[in-house]
Amino acid sequence: MMINFCKNEDCPSSNELLEFQNADLSPTRAAEIGRHLEACEFCEAEVEFYSSYPQAQDDTREEPEAIPAPLFELAEALLKNRHGDPSSLNALLKEKGGLIVGS
Repeated sequence: MMINFCKNEDCPSSNELLEFQNADLSPTRAAEIGRHLEACEFCEAEVEFYSSYPQAQDDTREEPEAIPAPLFELAEALLKNRHGDPSSLNALLKEKGGLIVGS
């Protein structure tokens, strides 16, 4: 079971992680984020998500797009688990590989 699987103040923003995934950062900043990813499972998982579910970067749009359904389901399950209800997270984990979170 992962402990402290969340962003903290040292983590790059989601936009920077997306730019990292799309190779849109300076070499210096990309190297810094690469080192961060070696130590941060949460950001590593976010970059992996972006590689599995590519995100369009369009700086001209005014309205944000809806959160992708798989990410929404994961976020919802993690929040419920944080408040003592592991049922949603267990359902997702069981569906994806048979893992169960203890209550």
